[in-house]
Amino acid sequence: MEIIDSRASDFLDEILKVIRDYLSGSNKIADQLPASSLRKIVDTNLPLEGLGLENALKDIEQFLKHSVNTNHPGFMNPLWGGFNLAAFAGDVIATLANNSMYTYELSPFATLIEQALIQRMCEIVGFADGNGTLTTGGSNGNMIGMMCARYNVDPLGQQRGFDGERLVCYVSEESHYSVLMSANVLGIGFDNVIKVPCDNEGRMRSDKLEEEIERSIMNSQIPFCVVATSGTTVRGAFDPIQEIAEICSNHKIWLHVDAAWGGSCLFSAKHRYLIDGIELADSVCWDAHKMMGIPLICSAFLIKRPEVLRKLCSHGNVAHYLFLDEAEQIDLGRMSLQCGRRNDALKLFLAWREKGDAGWARQVEKYLKLADYLQSKVEEHPDLEMMSSRVWSNVCLRYNSPDVDSNQLNQQIRERLVKAGNFMISQSKIRGEIILRPVIANPHITEETIDDLVEEITRIGDEIVRGIPQ
Repeated sequence: MEIIDSRASDFLDEILKVIRDYLSGSNKIADQLPASSLRKIVDTNLPLEGLGLENALKDIEQFLKHSVNTNHPGFMNPLWGGFNLAAFAGDVIATLANNSMYTYELSPFATLIEQALIQRMCEIVGFADGNGTLTTGGSNGNMIGMMCARYNVDPLGQQRGFDGERLVCYVSEESHYSVLMSANVLGIGFDNVIKVPCDNEGRMRSDKLEEEIERSIMNSQIPFCVVATSGTTVRGAFDPIQEIAEICSNHKIWLHVDAAWGGSCLFSAKHRYLIDGIELADSVCWDAHKMMGIPLICSAFLIKRPEVLRKLCSHGNVAHYLFLDEAEQIDLGRMSLQCGRRNDALKLFLAWREKGDAGWARQVEKYLKLADYLQSKVEEHPDLEMMSSRVWSNVCLRYNSPDVDSNQLNQQIRERLVKAGNFMISQSKIRGEIILRPVIANPHITEETIDDLVEEITRIGDEIVRGIPQ
């Protein structure tokens, strides 16, 4: 059966050309236009009558022209970036096949691939009998971990409903906002997410965690979950998992580790110490679309006791039109909150087969070596200052001048930097001070890229201090 005609074939050839041209590189990351301006020059109208494939090609070119080029070496803004050809091919092929991952019948090879990936990631973490599922990101992984924790403390609540008012969860004050989102979704409430103070390096203080748990118990509350962070969003800090795990064990509290950002350190013998004790956790989330460079979305939720996740997802048992008894142990839909779910396993599988564990280790160590280099450049420059100690590839810095307000100065530096289009880094706060935060998670970054970044930050800072207009 012929799926496409010659016209469609020509269209695919043109698309391939567009992709090649896009990957050949651009001098700018993006033309930063306000939404009001962009709306005037792009066409987002949805017609009553179709415009054909030729117009689709024009729309694609328009889309790429006004998109942020996350493959650009100057892209150091979020916790991801760059391009992996094998993974890109996997994403395209997965879309081509258009399978859904809820049953083996619909996705036989893809099911085996995802199972192999989850098993391997569990082995790396130290969950000998663990299992899990690919999910939509660290935020969703954190929510599933908290759901498992809630089920663990009150299994009957799944049937009769949960009393969220008494349940208490503990996170560091520098944890990801998704924990609050999860508390909202699960009916726990923001007030019952206790933010534990951090030390000077941004790590949860285990002594303060113990104090908060004891206080909750005295108030007749039920501590049900601790979320430790391995790689915080701003500083890249790693909570002391071993200490936290001991406290959780003593109080019989579920320990979930948000390793969405820092999980990849597990590949590196040199840096694995950062996450020592992760095998003591009850569940872990780990994003392959961050430091591993897999295209969004590709994230894993891993659990030490798979039966908890299976029971949590037992709602799928009513779907007699999907799940057959003979496939009970292999259908992935019985281990997932989602029904329809795209195949995100193939892109990770192909990239892993291409690189191997050793390739991932080299990538992680390359990024951290480059982060060391950037830190050294900051420390050497008289006008730059490190704003936090670092162990990961987050580099928190700012430009200083005694003549102007540092917060306004660094905000303006970032604005001009992004507008120029050569670099995109994030702005954040540490102890109320505005900082600049480049993140090394892009395979195209080199020492030369970092030299250029430092030069541009200092040039812009000097121009602002001297009153030179943009």
